Amino acid sequence: MPPPQLLQFPHRLGDASAVVETSEYTIAELVHAAVQGEKAAWDELVVRFNPLVMSVAARYRMSEQDAADVSQTVWLRLIQHLSSLREPAALPGWIVTTTRNECLRVLRIRQRTASFDPLLDPPRSRGPAAEDNDIGDELMRNERHEALLVAFAELNPRHRELLTLLLQDPPVSYTDISDRLGIPVGAIGPTRARALQRLRRSPSLAALLTAESPG
Repeated sequence: MPPPQLLQFPHRLGDASAVVETSEYTIAELVHAAVQGEKAAWDELVVRFNPLVMSVAARYRMSEQDAADVSQTVWLRLIQHLSSLREPAALPGWIVTTTRNECLRVLRIRQRTASFDPLLDPPRSRGPAAEDNDIGDELMRNERHEALLVAFAELNPRHRELLTLLLQDPPVSYTDISDRLGIPVGAIGPTRARALQRLRRSPSLAALLTAESPG
């Protein structure tokens, strides 16, 4: 049975109070509630993780339409498999893997149907070794970016919104941030420190840093 508080979720995706109601719930709690039919819990999962889906699609240079199709497919597959997830807390990794696979599937279809004109499409001038290095570097950048997005999605909404405001260009003043989030100016620094500390403790970032460390 889902936590009693989840039964009081607002049932509209655009309802601003949804952020307040779900802010302290873990991914596992949201998954369990969504499995039991809580629409607001499902909406919160989509709001929290759709940026991750779209970011992975963007790394594969998908068109806007293809990225939208990939996103729709990922969420449809999640509906089908949500109740069978062995570890709900591993949902971000599942989303990244599923999105990657769907992007590759779409790209393979596009490559089979794309026409090639030898007069318009010049031959490759670079050797395979240089291309392999470029691909390897890009894959590493993609993995780092996706790991950071996974860690960011695991933060509660208040921490995510604070870090988003602090990273905006042009910068947002502490006074404006205080007004928007309803927290004292003096609490912004400590809250930012706690958010960054949670990011560093994220399993996705820790696993990536371990894999990249020599030895």
